[in-house]
Amino acid sequence: MTRLVRDALATTRRTHLAGRDVLVRADSAFYCRALIGAARKAGAQVSVTVRMNPVVKRALAAISEDAWTTIKYPHGIYDEEAKAWISEAQVAEIPFTAFTSKKPAEQVPGRLVVRRIPDVNTRAKTGQATLFETWRFHAFFTTTDLDTVTADQTHRRHAIIENVHADLKGSAVAHLPSAVFTANAAWLVCAVMAFNLTRAAATITGTTLAKATTATIRRKLIQIPARIATSARRVHLHLPAGWIWADAWTELFQHACGPPVVATT
Repeated sequence: MTRLVRDALATTRRTHLAGRDVLVRADSAFYCRALIGAARKAGAQVSVTVRMNPVVKRALAAISEDAWTTIKYPHGIYDEEAKAWISEAQVAEIPFTAFTSKKPAEQVPGRLVVRRIPDVNTRAKTGQATLFETWRFHAFFTTTDLDTVTADQTHRRHAIIENVHADLKGSAVAHLPSAVFTANAAWLVCAVMAFNLTRAAATITGTTLAKATTATIRRKLIQIPARIATSARRVHLHLPAGWIWADAWTELFQHACGPPVVATT
């Protein structure tokens, strides 16, 4: 992982993004001195979820009660632990030096940004209101100079590429790997081409399918029960009667096979 970070940052410096602030975001599994040190050495900022070890818990206990700021999520976020949608939370921060057990040269100064949400599981277990508010904490270490609320919002943003990876694994990439390297490379190129074409086709329809997964697009626009018939030297495609995606499919067909758009100039 450390090598991947170094290579990714080196590639970034060679692109049009060179000169901009780069943020390396990672989950708690990657909270280690090697990864954060490599990112900082390459000139990038970091935002990494931390594990709730004794050092982090002591830092959380040092946050005063009046330091918390209430934030609201405009669309809500789904909390996996509580199995519920959360629309409100509180955030705070405290100065924090990561890896204090290491040599001074290997320690990384920064901030610990903490988000706390009411522990609804506790209420569900007791069946009544608790005597005092109980919270669950989610903390991450960052070296950015963003304000507390903005730092929390930035850290919660997941990379779009993660959704692409999941989509590919649910389709063509599920058949990898092969024993032949060149076959893997060719299959991956075809898989990406198919992904891009499928995504473009769904976008052309102008429906909610533009954000659907490849499997959904394939099921609703591509793999359709239809019958091909020939009459008067013309090919007719008989689609299912009352098919709810008929308009979307027709829009896609007209875009791909219809007459060219007349130029206005």
